[in-house]
Amino acid sequence: MLGLPDQVAACLFDMDGVVTQTAVVHAAAWKQMFDDFLREHAQATGTTFVPFDPVKDYDAYVDGKPRLDGTRSFLQSRGIELPEGTPDDKPGTATIYGLSNQKNNLVLAKFAAGDVKVYDGSIAYIHAVRDKGIATAIVSSSANTKLVLDSAGIADLFDFRMDGIVAAEQKIPGKPAPDTYLAAARALGYGPDRAAVFEDALAGVASGRAGHFAWVVGVDRVGQAAELREHGADVVVEDLAELLDDDDGAKQTS
Repeated sequence: MLGLPDQVAACLFDMDGVVTQTAVVHAAAWKQMFDDFLREHAQATGTTFVPFDPVKDYDAYVDGKPRLDGTRSFLQSRGIELPEGTPDDKPGTATIYGLSNQKNNLVLAKFAAGDVKVYDGSIAYIHAVRDKGIATAIVSSSANTKLVLDSAGIADLFDFRMDGIVAAEQKIPGKPAPDTYLAAARALGYGPDRAAVFEDALAGVASGRAGHFAWVVGVDRVGQAAELREHGADVVVEDLAELLDDDDGAKQTS
């Protein structure tokens, strides 16, 4: 009924793009921040302005990663080096922290402008998992995880929350390293051999595979099923409801 291997006793869910429809909000905020910076950088250096691609660049460089890592990764892809700066840099300052702070301000404003939406299929699946007595955790790189869960009214669906704030406090490396997922599994009382990971981000799927979890589910929201498989997904679905509808409906990797 759940599509889970028999040994799985804990399900670990990414938030943006798996449980909540916030990935598109994050992508829009990244694009607005980077395009503003890239436009100014092009003018200052006499180079051509090439905008941030909210699909290709987002998936390849920022999706699933801690905010600072996402900023660094994309800038490196463009051959741009900026000073690290400090956490209190003014949003928009040409530093890693300054640009990251601007992105966070933009996404918070977007959250405040409208209700956080969830994926109904994912919520149904999580309820079914919990009804079977399986433990659940949310594992997100976002520092705004609690805000989003509370806004969506779904915080009580998870026994443990591993987010960007907890990871920073405990100095746990973010995705694609497996450490946040491993820490969440431990908090629920299980090793990776007893846990399943549900991810839409390539970096997140890679972290699940690197952690040697019992099952890694790739959730394909943007037409990247092949890439999810290449990064280590055991199964790829377009919606978690597919795992409820038909255990044979998930598209197995070859």
